[in-house]
Amino acid sequence: MNAQVTPALTRDDFEAALRAKGGYYHIHHPFHRAMYSGGCTPAQIRGWVANRYYYQINIPQKDAAIMANCPDASVRRLWLQRILDHDGHDDDAGGIEAWLLLAEAVGLTREEVIDQRHVLPGVRFAVDAYLNFARRATWQEAACSSLTELFAPEIHQSRLDSWPDHYPWIEAEGYRYFRKRLSEARRDVEHGLSITLDHFVSAADQQRAFEILQFKLDMLWTMLDAMTMAYVHETPPYHTVTDQPVWHRGL
Repeated sequence: MNAQVTPALTRDDFEAALRAKGGYYHIHHPFHRAMYSGGCTPAQIRGWVANRYYYQINIPQKDAAIMANCPDASVRRLWLQRILDHDGHDDDAGGIEAWLLLAEAVGLTREEVIDQRHVLPGVRFAVDAYLNFARRATWQEAACSSLTELFAPEIHQSRLDSWPDHYPWIEAEGYRYFRKRLSEARRDVEHGLSITLDHFVSAADQQRAFEILQFKLDMLWTMLDAMTMAYVHETPPYHTVTDQPVWHRGL
């Protein structure tokens, strides 16, 4: 007897299933819930900003890897905007610069953020895994991994809605990044979603897409797990043998 073949989801059902993955987005992580409910200390906010900087500077490298693997000029022309959004162009200083303004607004110096002295090894390993995936995967698979943008506007809005009340010590200029990404993420997700819906059409393809999106969700969640250990439980790496941040900053 022939094995029963699992039918592929319709395009609408596939999109709905991808969007349902939002239940695992890091907006639901206890560290992030504490941030938007006012439960974080200044040191915890600074630790999060310093560590997320490493993610921010790797985003355009991830997007460049996707473009390098993509032979379709029409896709590259649209995807290029993501790099410009982060690295800056013309009169737009870009998202990385906006993140540095956030760092200054929470009381960090540019120097200590740029030199990555606060980046935890768990965060570095998670982000590096994402970048390496984008370099090795097909461009369609790497584009699919960006679909956490489906859920990003909500997380940016939650910060804009709650942080000014809960953390009045943060300078208002620091919120530029979140405002900037509200519109950019909505635009980007339309492109990434259309690529995914067009490319992953069989049941096996669609299961692969779910695994890829879950990998990205795992990466974001793991970053916050590392920060929780260091800044909530106050057990940073090597805390049992030293009180110094001895972990590597890159190889």
